[in-house]
Amino acid sequence: MVSEWFYDWFNSPYYHLLYHKRDDAEAQYFIDNLLSKLHIPLHSKLLDIACGRGRHAIYLNTHGYDVTGIDLSVENIRFAKQFENDTLRFFVHDMRELSYDRYFDVAFNLFTSFGYFTTDEQHIGSLINFHNALKPGGTLVLDYFNSHKILQNLVPNDVKKVEDIDFHIQRTINGNKIIKTISFDHGNESYSFKEMVSTFMEADFMRFFKQSGFEIISTFGSYGLGGFDAEHSDRLIFICKRSDA
Repeated sequence: MVSEWFYDWFNSPYYHLLYHKRDDAEAQYFIDNLLSKLHIPLHSKLLDIACGRGRHAIYLNTHGYDVTGIDLSVENIRFAKQFENDTLRFFVHDMRELSYDRYFDVAFNLFTSFGYFTTDEQHIGSLINFHNALKPGGTLVLDYFNSHKILQNLVPNDVKKVEDIDFHIQRTINGNKIIKTISFDHGNESYSFKEMVSTFMEADFMRFFKQSGFEIISTFGSYGLGGFDAEHSDRLIFICKRSDA
């Protein structure tokens, strides 16, 4: 079995250093566009699944929503908890083991926080958990990278210098996984981490949503909510409704 790489990598401070450009302005731009599309009533209960350090959840909360953020990274949740208030809370949870029952109006799974697991069954099981967490007629927003464009433009090797660290990044394809190996030296120590994300396409998600009880309402290809085009879009964003048929 492939080891679950995300426990070590997402708990590492180097993860946030490497991806420091994933900033609050980008998150707020995306959320503003989603809110203008979704028209969510004030005080609705929102769930941010795989919330990271909480940048989306915190911003949603400023708009008057009751927000719960969950993430499997203990370090991420420890960081996010400093922002808690009466209508914003964070918990350590694995999306594969959620047990909420018809509690939330809207669930978000953003910034390719999916596709990490070894089997389709685990992914479908997670989506079933998302479905169960939503009230009847509730909404799911799932934001993934555009696998088709990623595969067409894969850069096998590059180096990203952040502060005083040279991150050496190698990308390979193994089956339906994009494997990114991140190696670097810091403080007289050598480190190596992996990311393994499934190359799910639009058709895969259509199948997953059908099997987990969701109906796709809209599909977008950018954080500006432009139309999806497999050749050119950077993102693959779904707005779905919980189906109770």
